This record gives sequence, structure tokens and C-alpha cells, in this order.
Amino acid sequence: MFEGLEVLDTIHLNFSPESLKLLNITIAFIMFGVALDLKLSRFKHVFLFPKPTLLGWASQFFVMPLMTFLLVLLINPTPGVALGMILVAACPGGNLSNFMTNHARGNTELSVTLTAISDFSAFIMTPLNFAFWGGLYARFYHRGSDMVLPIEIDALEMIKTMVVILGIPLLIGMLFAKYFPVITDKIKKPIKILSLVIFASYVVIALAKNFHYFLDYIHLIFLIVLIHNTLAFLSGYSIATLFKLKRQDVRTITIETGIQNSGLGLVLIFNPNLFNGIGSMAFIAAFWGIWHIISGLTVSTIWSYRPLINKQEVRTRIIQK
Repeated sequence: MFEGLEVLDTIHLNFSPESLKLLNITIAFIMFGVALDLKLSRFKHVFLFPKPTLLGWASQFFVMPLMTFLLVLLINPTPGVALGMILVAACPGGNLSNFMTNHARGNTELSVTLTAISDFSAFIMTPLNFAFWGGLYARFYHRGSDMVLPIEIDALEMIKTMVVILGIPLLIGMLFAKYFPVITDKIKKPIKILSLVIFASYVVIALAKNFHYFLDYIHLIFLIVLIHNTLAFLSGYSIATLFKLKRQDVRTITIETGIQNSGLGLVLIFNPNLFNGIGSMAFIAAFWGIWHIISGLTVSTIWSYRPLINKQEVRTRIIQK
């Protein structure tokens, strides 16, 4: 179905240790900025109204990886492309989801809660998901491929990396916000703006020395990322609708599932102890980082013009009153 992908598995992108450190610092800074808006008191909502939160978390860490695995079996790409898709699906939600949810008139509080929970649990769930689904793919569909060996031997390395670039910055950010609330109020907005700029730029940083590869082979993975990202949005929308959540919550879970932290995926891909810059995996994660911004803004903008309650729901509420 997708011809010519084999060449991507033979490419290892040029990414220096200094560039990797810069990318790690970039993700850590973004996580620090996210944490400035997080308060432990907000997690009370999880216990008072657990259904949307649990469904959003399940959509992120169970439904999305499962649907990705089924998509991989359906389109049968090369091992590197397949593992790149599985890794992106195993990552937590992207940091722009809160902004997009607010723009879509979704449940921003739920979005912030899901972002916090997914980021905190990612340093366990991402390696576990990738090891399970990637290992399943490796054992039953591409036995003997050298490319799948890190799935089985470096889960601890992945956890260590994620604790450093996710867990610690989140903890520092929350403590900073708690003990320095006045300073936090002053710097939150500038840090958010700077984070958006950095969020867009780290993909460029990752591909700066390999841009000719990206231009040469983007046509090979464009359709795959488009289908994969569309599946992510549909997965979140379907599970939220199936369990009859409010429209605000449906919009939120749809966006949370469709916006992935592919920058984190790039950090893991370029880690010399994990995948050492396998080209096909990096192309999938990098283009995800570009495409989900376009698709997410498109979906949220469309929803921003649509009412949250349809006419039938209005009649039902009037009758109930």
C-alpha cells in the first residue's frame, strides 16, 4: 500500500549530543510552564466527577495505542514506520491541547486535569505501552528485526529519560507556583507564549541538519500521519460519545487524544541508548509535531463556531424544568 518506505529504515539522522541536550531542555521547559497552572486542589474534580477523567485517560493510554496497533496491521508499513507510529501513540497528550480545548469551547478544566494526569503517568505508561504493543508487533510480525530489540531491553532507560524531562520539571513547576504565587502570576503568560514558540521550533531543531532527508521523503509518510492523526481524533470522539458525555467533555477528550506529545517521542528516538535516530521513526514523530497543530487548530476552530447544545437538548431541558 505504501511503496518506497524501506529506504527510511536505513537512514539514521544526524543529531549531536549537544542538540539532544537542547531538545531535552526544551521539553523540560515546556513541562515547567505547564506545571505553573497546575494545583493539587484541581485534582479534587477527578474524585468528584471521575467518569470524564477516567475515559479521557483510557482513551489516551489504552484506546489510542490499540487503534494504532490495528492500523499498523492494516497498512503493514516497514518496522521503523510501525514503531514510530506506536511510539507516538504511547506518548502523553500534547501541550497545546489546553489552548485548543479552550478555543473549541470545551471543558478546559478537564483538559488541564487530563494533561496533568497523562504527563505524570507517562513516565510509566509510555514505556509500558510501547514495550507491550511494540513487542507484540516485533514477536508476531517482524521476528528477528534488529530494530525492535530496544523494546525489550531499554524500558528502564525510557523511564529514566521521562522522569528527568517530565517528572522533575512538573514537580519543580508546581512547587514554584505554590511558594512564589506572585512571581508565578507575572511569568505564566510570557512562559506560555515562549513555550508555543519553542514547541514549534524544536521540530525544526530536530531536523535542521537533516532537512534534505525530510524534503526528499515527506511524501512517503504524509498520508500515514494524516490517517493516524485522524484515527486519534475519531478514537477520542467515539469513546466520549459512546459513554454519553456532555458535548464539552466530548470535545475535550477528542482533542486530548488527537494531540500527542511527539516532541517527547523525538527525544526518545534520538536517545543513543534507545533508537539512536532511526530515520523512519523520527520522520513520523517530527511530522506529527507539525500536522497535529494544523489539524487540532482546524478542529477546534470549527467547534468554536458550533453550539454546545442542540435544539433537542434545549427542549429536553425545558421539559425537565
